Amino acid sequence: MITSRDNERLKLIRKLRDKRWRDKLGLFAVEGEDLLEAGLAAGLEPADVLVVGEDVSADLLADVSALAHPPRVVAVFRRDELPRGTRPVTLALWQVGDPGNVGTLLRAADAFGAGVALSDGCADPTGPKAVRASMGSLFRVPICGFDEPGGTRIALVPSEGIPLPELDSGKEVVLVLGSERDGLPPEILERCEERASIPQPGGGESLNVALAGAIALYELARPRP
Repeated sequence: MITSRDNERLKLIRKLRDKRWRDKLGLFAVEGEDLLEAGLAAGLEPADVLVVGEDVSADLLADVSALAHPPRVVAVFRRDELPRGTRPVTLALWQVGDPGNVGTLLRAADAFGAGVALSDGCADPTGPKAVRASMGSLFRVPICGFDEPGGTRIALVPSEGIPLPELDSGKEVVLVLGSERDGLPPEILERCEERASIPQPGGGESLNVALAGAIALYELARPRP
């Protein structure tokens, strides 16, 4: 039983809150039994697991937790064991820096059988907030670099694009989404074959990027007449 907050296993979990340490060590931490089970179900073997009452006291685990209500379990996984590669439908994220949005888009991709491609400047999908927002989808959705997936590149823009329900997208599609603040820069738009927009009959100015990505995936998956 761990009895000191200076224990090396606890110190490692503290370090993994910092992207620099995640990059250096190739590890990331997950909090809670559901996320641990998601990793195990995906076939990953944790590098370490700390369980309250078995390995560590509740107070000491709470000390390293990033949650308001600390979990009973914290596990450490290896980054290089996460799924990589592409799928016929991909969400390509350009400098989406909010970790909650990146995690939510992973969850949406998981629901619709899509992959996720990340540019430089995107939030780390293995950071604590992104991991929580993904609800375990991080362990199931293949991730690749922004330029890796093939297929028709479709820029999702707030307005003046082809209405998404009218888009004839083909079998291999890369939906390109930018950050809410800056959108997609001209050089990225020029590399896309099409521009599409989500109709908003209510008159809203824009959608949250995670919501827009989920709606776009649903629309592509919806049976067409």
